[in-house]
Amino acid sequence: METSLNPQWAKLIQMQHPDKLLSFARHLDDKLLAAIYGMDLASYQVVKDQLVQQARDAAEQLLELPGFADRIDRLPFKAGETVIGVGESTTDDLLSWFEILRHLLELQRPQDEIQLINEGISGNTSTQVLGRFSGIAQRQPDWILCMIGGNDVLRVGPESTKTQVSLEETAKNLVEIRRIAAARTKSQWIWITPPTFDEERMDAYPYFKMGQLSWRNKDIRSVGDMIRSLPDAVVDTQAGFGQPAQPKFIGWDGLHPTLEGHQAIVRWLVEELTGGTAG
Repeated sequence: METSLNPQWAKLIQMQHPDKLLSFARHLDDKLLAAIYGMDLASYQVVKDQLVQQARDAAEQLLELPGFADRIDRLPFKAGETVIGVGESTTDDLLSWFEILRHLLELQRPQDEIQLINEGISGNTSTQVLGRFSGIAQRQPDWILCMIGGNDVLRVGPESTKTQVSLEETAKNLVEIRRIAAARTKSQWIWITPPTFDEERMDAYPYFKMGQLSWRNKDIRSVGDMIRSLPDAVVDTQAGFGQPAQPKFIGWDGLHPTLEGHQAIVRWLVEELTGGTAG
């Protein structure tokens, strides 16, 4: 079923989820959520269903790769376990690597009933994640997959002299988030570096130009270097995306991964958890 809805509204449904911003709003039904977007229920459901199907199709494509279904069977998530994805828009996105992972497990291991909880919130910095992390820890996940830092390096204004969060503060935030997880849960932890960008596309994107918003690869690479120095396993998307990010992996805004980019992140995550790259 197709919809004639303005693509910008569809993008909002894909990337922005008001039910996550306030804890009391997490149980709003689709009718209320549609109203928040300024839409009728039927149009909202059509767009949401299309996005879910796209993520499922992306998972099915990966399962067709030689040996990939076997890797999903060998993922160390046990039956009945809870996996939480912590992040920003690259996780919150209804077409994200985390949502594709959800479909991979539902398609390949439905009997295991592994619960995936998406705790990505678009626009979050590591400081904001730290502020809400006690609530995440209360869920007592068995696994935490964490990709944050992309919004920390946002620069605002012409010729900005600072990032939204300094590298020093980002480092302190990530260490403290990990400390809380270790103190309050028994979860296994996986770091995922935030991807690199296409600065030329980003600089030309009308919304970013209007808001004088910019991100730079040198900043996000510094965050990646810091994450790569931390304990626990690391899935390094920056190595795979390249600098600047490969066009097939990054969207037309230069900032957010394409569906192919998200598929690549899932593939690298699965490989990390199942013994390295194939071949």
